Amino acid sequence: MKRVTIDPITRLEGHGRIEIFLDEEGNVDDAYFQVVELRGFEKFCEGRPAEELPRITPRICGVCPSAHHICSTRALDDLYKVDPPPAAKKLRELFYCAHMIHSHIAHFYALAAPDFVLGPEADPAERNILGVVAKVGVETGGSVIKHRSYAQKIQEMLGGRATHSVMGLPGGVSKGLTKEEQKQVVEWAKSEVEFAKFSLKLFDDVVLANKAYVDLILSDGYKLTTHHMGLVDENNKVNFYDGFVRVVDTTGKEIVKFPARGSAYLEHIAEHVEPWTYLKFPYLKAKGWKGFVDGQDSGIYRVAPLARLNAADGMATPAAQEAYEKYFETLGGKPVQATLANHWARLVELLYAAERLLELAEDPEITSDEIRTLPTETPDEGAAVIEAPRGTLFHHYKTDERGIVRAVNLIVATGNNHAAICMSVKKAAQAVIKKGEVREGLLNMVEMAFRAYDPCFGCATHSLPGEMPLVANIYDHEGNLVRTLER
Repeated sequence: MKRVTIDPITRLEGHGRIEIFLDEEGNVDDAYFQVVELRGFEKFCEGRPAEELPRITPRICGVCPSAHHICSTRALDDLYKVDPPPAAKKLRELFYCAHMIHSHIAHFYALAAPDFVLGPEADPAERNILGVVAKVGVETGGSVIKHRSYAQKIQEMLGGRATHSVMGLPGGVSKGLTKEEQKQVVEWAKSEVEFAKFSLKLFDDVVLANKAYVDLILSDGYKLTTHHMGLVDENNKVNFYDGFVRVVDTTGKEIVKFPARGSAYLEHIAEHVEPWTYLKFPYLKAKGWKGFVDGQDSGIYRVAPLARLNAADGMATPAAQEAYEKYFETLGGKPVQATLANHWARLVELLYAAERLLELAEDPEITSDEIRTLPTETPDEGAAVIEAPRGTLFHHYKTDERGIVRAVNLIVATGNNHAAICMSVKKAAQAVIKKGEVREGLLNMVEMAFRAYDPCFGCATHSLPGEMPLVANIYDHEGNLVRTLER
């Protein structure tokens, strides 16, 4: 049996590899997606004061630190049984919309667009962000940088710095927004709305206008029939910051809906462990772990933009709602099971985040001085859920009566998607690799299956199966492998 290794896989956050095994006829017999790094944040958060966790957990990842910061802060609200003032909630959400904007722009233009603007089998020396800029124009590239910068500046304005911000406190935030800052944010937000509309138009012109790309998106090799999870508001519209976790089945019917604050998730989600990866496999308890299979009876679900749109009944802002309707009309109705449609869904969310950013920035209450309710309750246990750019994120803490952390459980977006990513990689490999033909472009098409999820393996690794493995390769002075030592 022939073995093909993609190591490292590219255009993602973190590290991973893909092992593909071909049968005697050269077709794919099996494929494994392996996460080869361990972080261990859940353990070394123990013994720390709980109020430090919004500053510790963002260090898991430099790509989505704001997701961990806000989720951790909301978990502290639940831990101390405190409700922030309305202005504090709006400031947090405004900050977080800016984070979603900068992250979605980065993934679409730098990580996803090269496969569509340049083509899946383009020269890898050109199939990158520089190649995209060369194809769509320097002006567009400049606009990408500018609008990511606007979003980052908003995070810096409220959080002290754009990456690893420090605004969140149990019961509120540490800094308000001045009227001068509000005026600047409104100006930036209006520009973000127009840029999001431009990005959707670019997707129309480059991807949807190309029949080959549409056929690829809808092909069986990039399709999984799964359940979907996402955060919704009281009207079942997409929400990133608060509301209810809603899960729909493979037909779009609601399975369960529970609050995004508190430990209700434990009634519905369990985690499976395999010995060949550091990343766990969450699944729906009601369905049970049936292995790496899709379908109505499987316990596997998906998160991220595709899943959020499937789990919701619409978007809470007008232009994003129009884009949402076009999305499902074009792709054949709900739910969409086409993995590569994540990229389009991400742009629909980009528009929602920009519109919501503008709504919040124009809200008169956003400059209120009432930005914190001081906690008075004795801490014990707290949990919260938000939507990270990559999907649903859970933080759950237990402390002693002094607020010293005894246990931490983090289920991150890529963890929720882990089983689906493994299955997507295998299915794509089986679709594109035939009769032993293995070339770089085809291997990139296998990578496209995981890239659609915008995975982050830095924050997703929590399981340590046995002892830490060690592989030492010894080479001679000419670079020849002479010995391998393994533990």
